Amino acid sequence: MASPIQDSTPEPDKPSPSSLADSFDRLSFNSTTRSSTSSSTSFNSTKHHHPNLKLTDLRFIRKLGSGDIGCVYLAQLKGTLCKFAAKVMDKKELVCRNKEGRARTEREILEMLDHPFLPKLYGCLDSVNWCCLLTEFCPGGDLHVLRQRQFEKRFDEPAVRFYASEVVVALEYVHMMGIVYRDLKPENVLVRSDGHIMLTDFDLSLKSTAQLVPNQIPSVDPILIPQHNVPDPPQFSSSSCILPHCIVPAVSCFQPKWRRKKKQGLHSGPEFVSEPVDVRSMSFVGTHEYLAPEIVSGEGHGSAVDWWTVGIFMYELLYGVTPFKGMDDEYTIANIVARALDFPKEPAVSANLKDLIIHLLVKDPVRRMGSTTGATAIKHHAFFQDINWALLRCTKPPYIPPPFTCPEASDDSCPNTPVDYY
Repeated sequence: MASPIQDSTPEPDKPSPSSLADSFDRLSFNSTTRSSTSSSTSFNSTKHHHPNLKLTDLRFIRKLGSGDIGCVYLAQLKGTLCKFAAKVMDKKELVCRNKEGRARTEREILEMLDHPFLPKLYGCLDSVNWCCLLTEFCPGGDLHVLRQRQFEKRFDEPAVRFYASEVVVALEYVHMMGIVYRDLKPENVLVRSDGHIMLTDFDLSLKSTAQLVPNQIPSVDPILIPQHNVPDPPQFSSSSCILPHCIVPAVSCFQPKWRRKKKQGLHSGPEFVSEPVDVRSMSFVGTHEYLAPEIVSGEGHGSAVDWWTVGIFMYELLYGVTPFKGMDDEYTIANIVARALDFPKEPAVSANLKDLIIHLLVKDPVRRMGSTTGATAIKHHAFFQDINWALLRCTKPPYIPPPFTCPEASDDSCPNTPVDYY
């Protein structure tokens, strides 16, 4: 969503650890450019509202980006070094444009998420005219901007493997939570300070309406499938671990139970698979170049649309262009439905990578890889054979952003910020 921000101005003196802890205690009240299109409940809520924290407590430093329902700013809690990405939404505009439901859905989803590759909602600040969602600031910007900085504006195959693997795991968790993401694109994949990704922007997501049980994975019917012809897990070297805390994976979906093979490379025991097959929509939503055929045709769609977008995502990172792009949106949509997939001659890529993209970009969602067993089928593909899924956070990223320094500035350092008039 935003390009990396780098400034040579020295960082102000750090507050004491106790003051930083107090600052985060105040914020941790949560209990748990291509544009997107959508076919078109009240967003106001006192849940997670914190009476001691107001918009005036934030210093808006600069604008990071804008979306259909709001603008994102780099914000800092005054008197501390706590920095956030603040998504600011105009309440009147949400009502006038009938976008209240989308804003509410994004907030509800952010409140549910607890995953290393997904955003943490630190708080929601309300005023008469504005609502502000505070999430983690990612100094590495987004993959769209980062791709533009690469040689020939495309990533090499190892980088594509790294970013795709983390996106697959993030989507696996989202699906387990009964959510269809529906808006994957490089602009929505941010790079954290450690080089790992954060999937962002959930206002187009589809959330199951099933009743949730606290502290349990909701709304999906898990199935157990036997493991056949699953490759042995790659060997892990401690030298590849760059984060001290990454020895213990943060969520249960990072802990597949590999067992000793009994014969001919087979693994015994069933494997947990979960997809929100009961969540369906007829809405026309997404970014045109990433729309799945079933969305275009209006026949109804489910979680398989996310695996289609993974195929488009990998293709764009690799070649610098999406596979069905036409001279305008109308031609692009026609290509998605009717044109066969083809690959440029350059750069040369492995047969495994092409094979994975081909299986993800099957136009029939029933036959598409991931449509029945979700991320499990994708993670077992030969392209990912060297990925240790249980220790994915220990993999060295292809790019680590330089240290970010926050410039010293006055409270009006972000000119024309609408929240100046909250």
